[in-house]
Amino acid sequence: MSGPKNNSFNDRRDAAAKARQALLEKFKSRPKADDPEVQAREAERKAIAEAREKRQQERKLAREEAAAREAAENAAREAERIRQEAAEKAEREARQAALEAEQKAKRDARYAARKNRRR
Repeated sequence: MSGPKNNSFNDRRDAAAKARQALLEKFKSRPKADDPEVQAREAERKAIAEAREKRQQERKLAREEAAAREAAENAAREAERIRQEAAEKAEREARQAALEAEQKAKRDARYAARKNRRR
């Protein structure tokens, strides 16, 4: 690596002025907003942005539809579960009532047999 050059103040000032001039030329050579190429690029960017927005809206709508469909399925499953629980409860109650009736019949039979033995 070479050491620092012994530039004079005037050399450094001229180099800085040339660099500023080069930046200015680069800025001036940039196409204006009314240039057809610039307008075409801007229109293309706008079309891309609109397409992106449309895709985002479609995805959002699809997510909302999926969520609604899932909620409906969950509600249907919950209703089915509740129906099954109610049916099982009714069946248990019916079995319990039948068991109680059978036990009462046996108890009544024992009571009647006891009464008959006393007679």
